[in-house]
Amino acid sequence: MAEQHRADVIVSCLHGRCPDLIPALQEEIERRGLTTEVEVVESGCRGLCAMGPVILLQPEGIFYTNVQPADVPELVEETLIKGRAVPRLTYKEPLTHKDVCYYEDIPFYNKQMRHVMHKCGMINPESIAEYIALDGYQALAKALTEMSPEEIIAEVKKSGLRGRGGAGFATGRKWESTRQAEGDVRYVVANGDEGDPGAFMNRSLMEGDPHAIIEGMVIGAYAIGAHEGFIYVRDEYPLAVRNLNMAIEQAREYGLLGEDILGTGFDFDIRIVRGAGAFVCGESSALMQSVEGKVGEPRPKHYHATERGLWDKPTALNNVETWANIPLIINNGADWFASVGTERSKGTKTFCLVGQIANTGLIEVPMGITLREIVYDIGGGIPGNGDFKAVQTGGPSGGCIPADQLDLPVDYDSLIEAGSMMGSGGMIVMDNHTCMVDIARYFLDFLKEESCGKCTPCREGIRRMLEILTRITQGEGEMADLDTLEALARTVQNASLCGLGKSAPNPVLSTLHYFRDEYVAHIEEKKCPAGVCKALIEYYIIAENCTGCGLCRRKCPQQAISGEKKEPHVIDLELCIKCGICHDVCKFDAVGVR
Repeated sequence: MAEQHRADVIVSCLHGRCPDLIPALQEEIERRGLTTEVEVVESGCRGLCAMGPVILLQPEGIFYTNVQPADVPELVEETLIKGRAVPRLTYKEPLTHKDVCYYEDIPFYNKQMRHVMHKCGMINPESIAEYIALDGYQALAKALTEMSPEEIIAEVKKSGLRGRGGAGFATGRKWESTRQAEGDVRYVVANGDEGDPGAFMNRSLMEGDPHAIIEGMVIGAYAIGAHEGFIYVRDEYPLAVRNLNMAIEQAREYGLLGEDILGTGFDFDIRIVRGAGAFVCGESSALMQSVEGKVGEPRPKHYHATERGLWDKPTALNNVETWANIPLIINNGADWFASVGTERSKGTKTFCLVGQIANTGLIEVPMGITLREIVYDIGGGIPGNGDFKAVQTGGPSGGCIPADQLDLPVDYDSLIEAGSMMGSGGMIVMDNHTCMVDIARYFLDFLKEESCGKCTPCREGIRRMLEILTRITQGEGEMADLDTLEALARTVQNASLCGLGKSAPNPVLSTLHYFRDEYVAHIEEKKCPAGVCKALIEYYIIAENCTGCGLCRRKCPQQAISGEKKEPHVIDLELCIKCGICHDVCKFDAVGVR
């Protein structure tokens, strides 16, 4: 190597896409005689998911993206031996294509504040030793030996931490209610049943830093007087289950879980429960039903879970991200935690930034950051210099926030006032090619399938709203449908049994409020302004742009396009099935939509 020092090659964002990369690195490092100087570490998510696998070379901080096994010999030769970067592997800004060599200089990270996700991408999640080396379990030792349960709860209350699973209930108050509830048996539960389409915040945390969740749960259990806990994990997350189980076993071996933790006499253990693939099981009472081995469906909330939760015992249920914040609060203090964020929304929040955005991935930002900063400063803006249209926050039950609200601060209360919600942290960016009526229809179609059907307002109300939206997108809507839609939405919102039904109307109500003109265009003009709804559009050739190359004619599955070579072509609308292939393959912007 250029200089004789210990180096780490930290590999992230593999997820089965390139299983041969780490063996290739290890083999090449061994072949070059560098095994005593270089260690290869597979770590958790760094956030730039679309550019994986990514590699961070420490201590230099060189950052590589889209690394493949074929790149390994050059990487080892140039960077590990000669100390030079490989330009073709360095990060490139999606819009400017500017090369950025060092991790700390990448704009994607500049406005982020990685607190909860700090260790993800830095340590091997399979190693408790690496977690401990970065102050892991220090908060647990402090809590068990220096603080009383009441002092821990007071510190969490003072921090202002609110639940990161969506409801945003004050965590300290929840713990206090659970501790004060009648009975000797109490439980703690971590919700890792992340069911929102396009969301992977919880998965990344469970896979990349499982010990943070465990440490937070042990502290919480001590605070409320629980001796048994459960982590409810989405069934489609096998790596999260594996890493959590491994972390639980390691914590037991180290005396950090099980009987007589750290010699303090406190007993507490954790068990993993795999979800059954039902979106509704993200709701608290349905989740607890599932943990108990029953059908995962909500139950009437005559009692709070803090009084009668699992097996009718007092239960503190928090999202896995909430639990991972607890060690940070105990280690650094409530004042440190509360110094970040807004008056009523403290700390940081993780989001999955997806959709029509240059930098897709996982981000962690301070509460109160604006949507504009997320979309443009972190997300890099809309690809192809497109126009931003809306962003949906809060998953399929969230609302769609328009461009004139881009300076809205991202916190619990502001999002609710705007007709959306925080949710667990999904954030879908849409451009001007998105039909907002179709978006509302799409999410209602998802929620219709995920409704457990137990209560009539949710079961029937979502179906009726979906039927109306489908008619509108097919050009069969009437203006009276808009009043009916809004009335149905309010009824479902107010009368549903659980949070799924109560929030299901959000996509409808928010799009009706902010994008009513699109609904009117679908109904009165029989047009889809975004060119999405097939029944309301037609494709045509723009003669002045058409070169007669024939590509669209050759690709058309219906042979609906005709024309002579080097002459403008035409589309037979009788044969056209509106698949859009001609529009997608044309290199000359010669296929229009009207």
